[in-house]
Amino acid sequence: MPADKPKLLGERLIEAGIISPDQLRIALTEQGNDGEPIGRILIRLGFVSEEVMREQLGEALGQESIELASAIPDRDALELVPKSLARRYRIVPVSYREEDQRLAVAMADTFNLVTLDRLRAHIGSHIEIGTLLAGEVEIDEAIDRFYGYELSVDGILHEIETGEIDYSTLQTESGEYSQPLVRLVDAILADAVKRDASDIHFEPEEGFVRIRYRVDGVLRQVRSLHANFWSPIAVRLKVMSGMNIAETRAPQDGRISLSIRGHVIDFRVSAVRTTHGENIVLRVLDRHKGIRTLYSLGFDEETLETLDLMMSRPEGIILVTGPTGSGKTTTLYSMLAHLNQEGVNIVTLEDPVEYPMPLVRQSAVNEAAKLDFANGIRSLMRQDPDIMLVGEVRDEPTATMAFRAAMTGHQVYSTLHTNSALGAIPRLLDIGILPDVLAGNMIGVMGQRLVRRLCDHCKEAYEPGPVERRLLALDEDADATLYRSVGCARCDDRGYRGRFALLEVLRFDAELDDMIARRATQKELSEAAFGKGFRTLAADGARHALAGATSLEEVARVVDLTSRV
Repeated sequence: MPADKPKLLGERLIEAGIISPDQLRIALTEQGNDGEPIGRILIRLGFVSEEVMREQLGEALGQESIELASAIPDRDALELVPKSLARRYRIVPVSYREEDQRLAVAMADTFNLVTLDRLRAHIGSHIEIGTLLAGEVEIDEAIDRFYGYELSVDGILHEIETGEIDYSTLQTESGEYSQPLVRLVDAILADAVKRDASDIHFEPEEGFVRIRYRVDGVLRQVRSLHANFWSPIAVRLKVMSGMNIAETRAPQDGRISLSIRGHVIDFRVSAVRTTHGENIVLRVLDRHKGIRTLYSLGFDEETLETLDLMMSRPEGIILVTGPTGSGKTTTLYSMLAHLNQEGVNIVTLEDPVEYPMPLVRQSAVNEAAKLDFANGIRSLMRQDPDIMLVGEVRDEPTATMAFRAAMTGHQVYSTLHTNSALGAIPRLLDIGILPDVLAGNMIGVMGQRLVRRLCDHCKEAYEPGPVERRLLALDEDADATLYRSVGCARCDDRGYRGRFALLEVLRFDAELDDMIARRATQKELSEAAFGKGFRTLAADGARHALAGATSLEEVARVVDLTSRV
């Protein structure tokens, strides 16, 4: 990024309301210490996103910009510029028009004449070079995505098994040799991130180790290695995550932070002793994808309107229910990001902190320091919070403290493990919350599941049969079309690509509060909720299946549709 006009850029960002004068002063102080460009410092400090910085720089410099995340690689352009040159000078060839011999490249500093001269010397002076402004992180990610991955698992395995060095697998530009098992672990982690895996499983068996990725909520085996590989791989993973390599019997937890595809990826690591050795599972936490806007989650307008009403109440508890991996954390973070502004103090207590958020005071439970959820809530209430996020309501002390916070004028967000939104009421009563306390302090409960989205390029339409019509609550003569998964190259032969949330939202009002206070039955509560337009997870799933977004089989995998029969 250009560093010669920091004042102009800073003033422009202030005038646009993107940063404050105090934030600019902090960045200028940092710049005085190390001379780093002001734009890069503002991004590093979290004052501005790379996308906003790219747009502002483009406007300030009169330079066209490009969003590389949505760009499609041009084979002709890639053939003109080798990866080594792109990596060395941090440029991305975007397009090449042979008719007018013009090559367009994306750069973070479009005024870098040295880089442009080096590029011109390589491709020839007869080719005209056009520049597009792009973010630095976007460039690193695009180089990996456009050219493919340097780390070849097959090449490294061949090197280990035969002793022959495959220099094409070396990551460094100088060809510096590194230990192959180190590169093997890096290659597996990079491959998992490339495939958008949410979890990586290393599972030792008697004679081999199985490697599986969880992609779109479903585990899929990607490779099997000989058992001889497992011990050094396990040691490498434990070293990277800060675990004790000498301890092989007790469960251990750790964390890895790596730069993959141009941005930081965190891995939460868990090691547990099993029959054939330690089983290691890594949860992939991509900060770049972690926090999404509430309006980008795919909720319909009615649901968003209900959520807005719930978040408008100044005090009370909002719960998100669902099993592990149902997207509860993503939804909660999106709600907090929607409320996050300078005039509001948001504090969190998590286990552990998954995604950093600017302005939010985030803390993690620490059993060693005797900081559990209950004690943590008590401490956070002294931090003058407006909004509190409690990772999970799992026992009576935590639930009691969460409701105490709600009763003293705080808005509290948390998760609860139940099968449905309506199931949260008996669950809280079972934990030990009195009906009189529950009534009046509950803002609402959201039940959530994630289902896989059908691949638009290969899904196949068909007429629903009698059983499927019953599950969908359709009349025999009603016109309806369902879709099934097929599989193609675009979805890696899975038939599905990506996931979205099924949601049920129960908003509490005076009538429901009165029913809870007088200990109404579950049937009475259900009838009252349905009378107010409450839509169950099964009904939401059936709606999406009929719309062609997913298959009925996929909905039935995560939701009980027989309740509609």
